[in-house]
Amino acid sequence: MALVSPEAAVASPADTLSPIPSRKRRTGSALALVRTAHLSRQAWLQVRRSGIGSSDAAAAVGLHPYKSPLALWLEKTGRDDLLPQPDPHDLRSPVYWGTVLESLVAQQYSHQTGHTVRRVNAVLQHPQQPWMLANLDREVVGCPEVQILECKTAGLNGARLWRDGVPDYVQLQVMHQLAVTGHPAADVAVLICGQELQIHRIERDETLIAQLIGLERQFWDRVEQDQPPPADGSESAATALQCLYPRDSGQRLDLSTDPELGAVFDELVALRHTLDAGAQRESELRQRLQQRMGDASLAVFATGEISWKRSKDSIRLDVDRLLQDQPELLQRYSQTRPGSRRFLVRT
Repeated sequence: MALVSPEAAVASPADTLSPIPSRKRRTGSALALVRTAHLSRQAWLQVRRSGIGSSDAAAAVGLHPYKSPLALWLEKTGRDDLLPQPDPHDLRSPVYWGTVLESLVAQQYSHQTGHTVRRVNAVLQHPQQPWMLANLDREVVGCPEVQILECKTAGLNGARLWRDGVPDYVQLQVMHQLAVTGHPAADVAVLICGQELQIHRIERDETLIAQLIGLERQFWDRVEQDQPPPADGSESAATALQCLYPRDSGQRLDLSTDPELGAVFDELVALRHTLDAGAQRESELRQRLQQRMGDASLAVFATGEISWKRSKDSIRLDVDRLLQDQPELLQRYSQTRPGSRRFLVRT
């Protein structure tokens, strides 16, 4: 596998990476590798492949709620072509609104705190760990208490992750930034549902940084050695496996003499039997409650409540009838959907 260095990550002649003069090459103790002010998204993504960025930190150590280590490994090794990619121009995407509202969050942070902030238009690199990279949303200027600002937005779904303060995956992102820059503290400003700005201080933790660097190093070793990390049972890992092995070869693999995987298979079979029995019992309990409720809309208990309401009628297109009346439409508007591999267990 050929890893792309930041200096070599070029998407087009217009994206040639600009060297930064030595007198401007540091943010804290970090090296500023590449200018990003006029870098295309494609070239920026290539730079990101050359190391672990701050937004990669939680996924690299298996603590990201939406991305598995295996999915991140696919990205870093250039195998992510089949992975779902967020559209930065999709107005329904949290990625789009996070980018659009970043400046507003930074502006309101300055307004509330009185701190001056500025952009850091460069990819930063750890001075001793060259595979540790970071992009900062803003640098806090002239403030001895805090030096970094991380801007976040959270909608209706994401707001639940902030109920108890900064989520773990964001704390790891910021701790990675502190590790790269050597700074003692950062503020996280998050706009909740477009109307509440929360500001959280994260202090440098040397013990946590040492653990984080060690775990990230293990992940990066797998990238350099082209060895995928184990799947972790998440939806992200399931998607990554489908992308990594989209087609079967027809080969019959005999694992009957492998005691470790044999035990895994036996546990899977036993667990499926348990789940089937649990699903049957769940149906019995649910139906017993439904039968007692009759036509009631709500049932209240000492520990909770049940709602059983009819949804609104919907209108759908009767495709079968339409094609029966006008079969030529199938030829004109047909679309091939790629198949996926099915995982079936037989005993």
